[in-house]
Amino acid sequence: MKASLYLVLATLFWSGNFVVGQAAVASMTPVELTFWRWAIAALPLLALAQLVDRPDWRAVLRSWPALLLLSFLGMGGYTLLLYTALQHTSALNASLITAANPALIVVLAIAMLGDRPGALGWAGIGLGLSGVLTVLTGGDFQRVLRFSFNLGELLMLAAIAVWSLYTIIARRLAVPAVTATAVQVAMATVVLIPVAVATGAHLPQTAAGGWSLAYIVVFPSLGAYLLWNLALKTTAPGTAGNYLNLMVVFTAAITFLLGTSISVPQILGGLLVVGGVLLTSVRRTGKSPGIGARDQIGLRPRAER
Repeated sequence: MKASLYLVLATLFWSGNFVVGQAAVASMTPVELTFWRWAIAALPLLALAQLVDRPDWRAVLRSWPALLLLSFLGMGGYTLLLYTALQHTSALNASLITAANPALIVVLAIAMLGDRPGALGWAGIGLGLSGVLTVLTGGDFQRVLRFSFNLGELLMLAAIAVWSLYTIIARRLAVPAVTATAVQVAMATVVLIPVAVATGAHLPQTAAGGWSLAYIVVFPSLGAYLLWNLALKTTAPGTAGNYLNLMVVFTAAITFLLGTSISVPQILGGLLVVGGVLLTSVRRTGKSPGIGARDQIGLRPRAER
């Protein structure tokens, strides 16, 4: 029961990143939000890595080229694309598109690793992509012919493409999960310092912006990672991965409670996406989903969205 509670809370915290992130980009640029999120979280995450993994830091740093690449993709590229997308689309749409990551990861695994999904896997890919298409078009499929999509939704598609590539690479990284995340966060902070200085990145100038950043640092960046890894000590990774389906549900519930209406195409698209995720994960429940938020079922990497 305790492990289940940890998994539910971790997923809830990551879901909140979509909603709070959308509020935060109203007063902060995506560069500012990305830089300060990781800069503030870096030292606590390194301490958490020492507490949970107790790694051989010299051995870890020998993998610095792969860690740097993963930091560039996951901590830099994905996060910047996510927060930029939230300037142009709703948190619910962003979470719905993100939920299609498992299908895209399977496609990349086929192309890059030679994986071969079964019939259920292909059906899941088809369902997931049809769900994303439903969300992108708002149920008006003629928009596909006109290529009339919201900029934010296109940016989210780019974000999940980056995250999928991150996932494929991270699967081969022989570094403990929390440690890998902490080092990537530290690297992202160092790399982003010149960008932050050049763009004049400031801490939030409003109370709302400050509280939004505090939530993103404390809950999605720190709390969720700790709870997720504590749960994995007594829960099979495949079982834990299934809890990540709750991200769309939580995001929808949060946005609804905040007074945002939910359309029929969003509901239908969400059901198709979740159904696709379940099908693609049927034969992969023995694989580790990693620890990250946007980490996908059965194939998630070691760091979150």
